[in-house]
Amino acid sequence: MSKRLLVIEDDQELGAQIVKRLRDAGYEPTWWKEGRRLSRETLPDVDLVILDLMLPGTYGMDVLKDLRGLSEVPVLVLSARNDTADKVRALRLGADDYMTKPFWPEELVERVRARLRRPTLGREDAVEVGSLRIDRVRREVLVRGERAPLTRLEFELLAALAERPGEPMTRSALAERVLDPERDGTERTLDVHVSRLRKKLGRGAFVETVWGIGYRLGDGREQ
Repeated sequence: MSKRLLVIEDDQELGAQIVKRLRDAGYEPTWWKEGRRLSRETLPDVDLVILDLMLPGTYGMDVLKDLRGLSEVPVLVLSARNDTADKVRALRLGADDYMTKPFWPEELVERVRARLRRPTLGREDAVEVGSLRIDRVRREVLVRGERAPLTRLEFELLAALAERPGEPMTRSALAERVLDPERDGTERTLDVHVSRLRKKLGRGAFVETVWGIGYRLGDGREQ
């Protein structure tokens, strides 16, 4: 059975070339010509995503955030932006590969093939730490059995910390992961979101400060 790929590319000529190359290589590509915000209901059922960054509709980095918040589908970023900062940010957000334009179509196909050969790392749908339960599928957080009304950003912040409970994550890495630098601000803004998150989680040290580094997910013990 052919692998299903999603190509998100707004350039008409380039997108058509990519789709043809992939189809000739035996894949089943679907082509989106704009960025879209994703939810559990609109998440495409594909084996790999090729993602441009400068897209109409929704910025590629925001599409990448949505994808990572919802699934472990491999993402290959294909962009004319060749700054190291863009590459680092995309990889920190969870991209599996980053190619810059212009590129050789043969190389793109081989990178797709190589990535699809590697197994996708699994991720638990739900994490329980002390009296805290984070359900990534339902995007729901329970504290002592009660649902915590978190915003999207607060959920993403907590889910990022829950990937390695007990291990510190730097403020800069967290900010890269959950904040949009053009809309949401910087590390100081992150601290504000952490403060609000703590209040919503109630008593207990669920989000602990690691001085000089950042934050980590604790077990909620009362101090």
